[in-house]
Amino acid sequence: MSSSVAASHHAAHHAEGIHVDHPERSVEYQTEDGSLKILGFWIFLATDMILFACLFAMFVVLRTHIDGGPSGKQLFDVTGFTEETFILLTSSFTGGIATFEMHRGKKGRVIGWLILTALLGLSFVGLELKEFIHYAHIGATIQRSAFLSAFFTLVGTHGCHVSVGILWMTSIILQVAKRGINPITARKVFIVNLYWHFLDVVWVFLFTVVYLMGVM
Repeated sequence: MSSSVAASHHAAHHAEGIHVDHPERSVEYQTEDGSLKILGFWIFLATDMILFACLFAMFVVLRTHIDGGPSGKQLFDVTGFTEETFILLTSSFTGGIATFEMHRGKKGRVIGWLILTALLGLSFVGLELKEFIHYAHIGATIQRSAFLSAFFTLVGTHGCHVSVGILWMTSIILQVAKRGINPITARKVFIVNLYWHFLDVVWVFLFTVVYLMGVM
């Protein structure tokens, strides 16, 4: 962050009554409380990673247990899961730009990039719901086989995380619009983007382990 931007942030925070402990740091780390909450969120992501690791292990064990039902090779459409991957990875890029603009103090651009990120997330969830509905329509439901139970549990858990992220991001957009960029809103923008990037990393493993291995 440039000295002029840091100085303007410091003056704004003083006017708002926000105590800044470390004005030389990036805006999201300028208060001790903000730094601790960011550390706490990293710990939360570590525990969430354990959850997904368990779900991945379950899927790998059960992926061949189709019980006469459809296999991944019969179900998965390369075009569909490639589109989902492109959309979600693009949303991670736009979320990163929002964080970059936040460090530059550009409130309007932060809001714009976060809105685009949330819309891309909605598109991803829409495609995933369309995929699930199609599978159910052809009889590939969660109770059909152990493979499908593991598939819907793993992919559905990720989809629920993305849906929560969209709602969370929307609330932060409203807060930034109302309060501007300060150590509190900046910390929230930073954390929600950490969450979003984490979901993208999980999806890369889903794309590889579930879909690519499934069609091979």
